[in-house]
Amino acid sequence: MINGWCSIPCSYAAEIMAHQSYDSLTIDLQHGAMSYETAFAMLQAISSTQTIPLARVPWHDPGLMMKLLDAGAYGLICPMVNSAESAEAFVAACRYPPRGMRSFGPNRATLYSDAGSSGDYAAAADAELILLAMIETREGMQNLDAILSVPGLDGIYVGPGDLSLAFGAPPSMAPSDPTVVAAISSALSAAQQHNRFAAIHTDGPETAKKRFAEGFGMCTLQNDVRLLTDAAKAQVRAIRDDLLHAAFR
Repeated sequence: MINGWCSIPCSYAAEIMAHQSYDSLTIDLQHGAMSYETAFAMLQAISSTQTIPLARVPWHDPGLMMKLLDAGAYGLICPMVNSAESAEAFVAACRYPPRGMRSFGPNRATLYSDAGSSGDYAAAADAELILLAMIETREGMQNLDAILSVPGLDGIYVGPGDLSLAFGAPPSMAPSDPTVVAAISSALSAAQQHNRFAAIHTDGPETAKKRFAEGFGMCTLQNDVRLLTDAAKAQVRAIRDDLLHAAFR
C-alpha cells in the first residue's frame, strides 16, 4: 500500500491528496495542525474517492479514538506504543465488546462502510478496521514480541525519526545509522514472524521502493506540507536563477 499523509488542516487539501491514487491517506492529528472537527471534514473529503481513510491519533486517548472511528476512519495509527499494556488499551478502545470497550454510536462510519446499516456495522467493524501500533522507542523495541502478541492488533508502524533519536542518531526518514537500520530490520522480522502487518514512514519514492522490497506492506511518502514546500521552492528557484543570470549578462 502506498500511503499519503495529511498535515494541513484543510478538507480541500485532503480531497486533492485523495484524488492522486494513493491506496490510503492518513490524517495526522499528532503532528498535523488539525482539530477533530477539521479531521471530520477531511474524512468527508476523502470519501469522494476510493482512497482508504486512516488517522494517526495524538496520544492514547480512547475518547478521540472512538470519535475518529465513528467519523469514518477505516483505521488508526497510535504513537509511542511501548508495551503490551499500551497495545491492549489501544485495541480495547477501538474494538466492540466482547473484544474491547468501544462505545456504540457510529455516525458517518455507517455511510462510509461496507457494513452499511448501524446494526451491520457493529457486527462487521472489527473485521474492517486496521489498528497499527507505532514502534519508535527503545522500550517499544524491547517489548516488540509482547506487543505483536496482543489479540486484535493488526500490525506495527515503524517511526524512523523517533527511533533514530531513541538510539542516539539524528532523526531521519531514511536512516543510515547501523543500529537504527538493524532495529528497523528487527521490527519487520518480528512482524513477519507474528504474521502481522508492517508499515513505515519514508522520505519519498526511492526509500519506499527499498522498504517494499524488504517486505513492508505499507510505506508513507512525504506529507502534504513537504510536497507543497518542495514544489513551491523549486519553481521560485528556477525563476530566480534565470533572473540572476540575466542581471549579470
